Formats: sequence, structure tokens, C-alpha cells
Amino acid sequence: MSARTLTMTDLLYDYLLSVNRPLPDVFTRLRAETSQLPMARMQISVEQGRFMELVTQLILAKKVLEVGVFTGYSALVVAQALPEEGTLIACDVSEEWTSIGRRYWQEAGVAHKIDLRIAPALQTLDGLLADGHVGTFDFAFIDADKTNYDAYYERILQLLRPYGLIAIDNMLWGGQVADETVQDEDTVALRALNAKLRDDPRVTLSVLPVGDGLTLALKRG
Repeated sequence: MSARTLTMTDLLYDYLLSVNRPLPDVFTRLRAETSQLPMARMQISVEQGRFMELVTQLILAKKVLEVGVFTGYSALVVAQALPEEGTLIACDVSEEWTSIGRRYWQEAGVAHKIDLRIAPALQTLDGLLADGHVGTFDFAFIDADKTNYDAYYERILQLLRPYGLIAIDNMLWGGQVADETVQDEDTVALRALNAKLRDDPRVTLSVLPVGDGLTLALKRG
């Protein structure tokens, strides 16, 4: 037994990957293409994708939001876990990066489940609120510009049904959130949101050392 999370050595990490189910070929090829890009570090890890796949199915999600798409790996993971009638509204501002994802979504047979909105995410979220989607989403994933995380969170909380789930990426931020000497805009924003979520009575919270820190916030009924 261990009283704290294990240190993830390279040897143990390789073992962890080996005992997870192998990725389908289309997933592997999307990850490989993304790994060649200058911003490759923005892609979520394999194990985080597997976790999000499990959560999507566990909560029987049918209607999902994603803020921050990059090359579409997380959208691919979630979309293939949705039922045939499921919908993922994916928010991003980049035609360049998302065009990579579109190719793989089509190949994987999930493109019809993904409604990609190329626009500032706050504009898309405000539009959904205005169009009567309050309380209708089951699951949301936030992985975009850090300074707007709080604004995304507040809007998505309104859009979620009771007991809907928000997953927020990068909440440990390479450890920088724990170092008070680091005061750049992104780190300060994440640190403030961590403190806010800890004390937010509207959600049940779990901060996990998955990837770069994954926060799960369950909207209370």
C-alpha cells in the first residue's frame, strides 16, 4: 500500500502503457502526426485519454462540450465513447490544427458526432446559453487558454445538468502552481481557479495527478 501517488519512473510508465489496452491504429497515427508539430506538448497523454473514455461511458454521456481541440485527439477519444446518437460540441479558434483532427475523425467514423465550432469559445458558450441549452450537457472538458479557464468554468457549470461532470486539464501546470515565485499570467490564473474550486459549494471536487493535473468537478444537484 502507499499513502501517496507513486513516482512515475520511465520503467513504470512503460509498464502502465503496456497493461492498458492498445490504441486503435487511427488513434496511434493521429498521436504520431501530432508529435511532429511544434506544439506537440499540447496533446493529452494516452492514459488521460483512456481515463476520459471510461468517464464518458461511466456517466452515460450523450451530450458533451470540449473547449480547446488542438489536433483532435481528445475529441476522437470522447466521440468514439459516445453512443451513436451522441454529440460533442468542440470549440477552437484554429482551422489549421483542427483540420488535422477532422481527417482522423472521418476515418474513425465519428465525424458525424462532432460539431466543431471555429470561434472564440466564450462566444460559442454564450450562444449555447442564449439558445436554451442550460442544464443539458452531461460532460465537458476544458483544455484551452488558461487565463479564460474561470470564465469557461462558470458558463459550462450553467450548461451542465445536475450531476454532470467537468474535467479541467493542466491544473498542476508542471508544478508551477505550487511555486509562489512563479507569477506569470497563466500560472496565477490556474492557481486562483484551484483555490476557487476547492471552496466552491456547487461542485464535488477531485484533483488528480493525471497528465499535467486533471481536475474533476461534479455539479451538485
